[in-house]
Amino acid sequence: MTAPRITVNGEETPLSPAPSHTTALDFLRERGLTGTKEGCAEGECGACSVLVARPGVDKPTDWVAVNACLVPAAALDGQEIVTSEGLASGGASGTPRTLHPVQQEMAVRGGSQCGYCTPGFICSMAAEYYRPGRCGHADTTADAGPTDAGEATADADMPAGTDAEHGPNGFDLHALSGNLCRCTGYRPIRDAAYAVGTPTDEDPLARRREQTAPAPVATDYTRDGSAFLRRDTLAETLGLLRERPDAVVVAGSTDWGVEVNIRSRRADCVVAVDRLPELRELRVESGHIEIGAALTLTEIERRLDGGVPLLAELFPQFASRLIRNGATLGGNLGTGSPIGDSPPVLLALEATLVLADVDGEREVPLADYFTGYRQSVRRPGELIRAVRVPLPLSPVVAFHKIAKRRFDDISSVAVAFALDVEDGIVRKARIGLGGVAATPIRSLATEAALEGEPWTAETARAAALVLQDEGTPMNDHRASARYRSAMLGQSLLKLHAQTTEAVPS
Repeated sequence: MTAPRITVNGEETPLSPAPSHTTALDFLRERGLTGTKEGCAEGECGACSVLVARPGVDKPTDWVAVNACLVPAAALDGQEIVTSEGLASGGASGTPRTLHPVQQEMAVRGGSQCGYCTPGFICSMAAEYYRPGRCGHADTTADAGPTDAGEATADADMPAGTDAEHGPNGFDLHALSGNLCRCTGYRPIRDAAYAVGTPTDEDPLARRREQTAPAPVATDYTRDGSAFLRRDTLAETLGLLRERPDAVVVAGSTDWGVEVNIRSRRADCVVAVDRLPELRELRVESGHIEIGAALTLTEIERRLDGGVPLLAELFPQFASRLIRNGATLGGNLGTGSPIGDSPPVLLALEATLVLADVDGEREVPLADYFTGYRQSVRRPGELIRAVRVPLPLSPVVAFHKIAKRRFDDISSVAVAFALDVEDGIVRKARIGLGGVAATPIRSLATEAALEGEPWTAETARAAALVLQDEGTPMNDHRASARYRSAMLGQSLLKLHAQTTEAVPS
């Protein structure tokens, strides 16, 4: 294995002598790239965002924005990243630097005051700027004034297919859902986002999308007795985990990165699984959909393209785009958190998990996977290889997330519904709950109260009384037990109200 190196703004940079737990943020700042900032150190403010070249969904390479404060620098061995400093062009042999179109729009439209958050916004905006499929419009260019961009957000001026969260140039504001600004205000930033055009043929980062993304490389990086390891294959990784059952397994590191930063946790051995080919497949079989445990939520969302409606409801409410660009289903389930957003949805979908170790594979229903607070049936040395969602899918679905903020927040209560309603009768009901017990749970009593009954307001009210008594909700700083119980009941009433026009009662 060669010494770990990262290509930063086009230049290969050795990882040594950084400690193995060093984040990409600290790695960059120690090398003078101080545009990358630390704000929260837990992936909520976006001041640290950078671009990473990843395998594309529609093109060979996508430029993906990630939180540099969470990603271990060693996880980027052999990879390419671009910081806010690397977006501008020129500057060689004394030639003046030319601002990137995103930087130009932020400057002319007043998108920066103190400037602390601005580089992170620019990197997130650049990822959306280069997103394949984003449509540009000739009248949305850098020549338009700030007022023009603001007026373009009015419904009367929007082209068909746009809305309050999508600009006339196709810019999706959800790309900025993980970036916070405390002084500028968001309107000028939105104006800049809605004013960018499309990349030119001469744009080097646009041309880079047509080339293959960097392949994963095996990594063996040890400093001061702590190791960061990556193997080429699943079999090698499972063998390593058999030898090192104490190892911390990471994919997007959106959970472990917080532990490292906020709680100063360190591990003797970290094993990366995010680039294993065997964990990055998505297949639609005759009886199920198999989703690789190391696919990011953004990759799953774009590959499924709405094909699993309940997952399509989950994705926009799961943290932020920056987090979804790194987070995986395997990681969300592997932590065993009772407030993870994916378990209620997957419980309602009756998902099963494919667990693998050196002795082979086994399939476990998700309903049987959790055994206690952050505990599961997964054995030492065992990985979640894939999630299987059985087909056909129930037609009546909803995901209700109760949280203090609309986006980028931890849920107080999460409820997922999947119902089969035929001739006005509930033939099958599956309900997953999060935030109301030590583990994510199925709402078995409520399912029984619904099945075989007419899908009417009376049935919904009766079942809501059952649902609000499910689980063992607790009082904490996010919500009281009483509030959580009330929200459970209300969620079922809301589902009925949302579906009575579509489903005969």
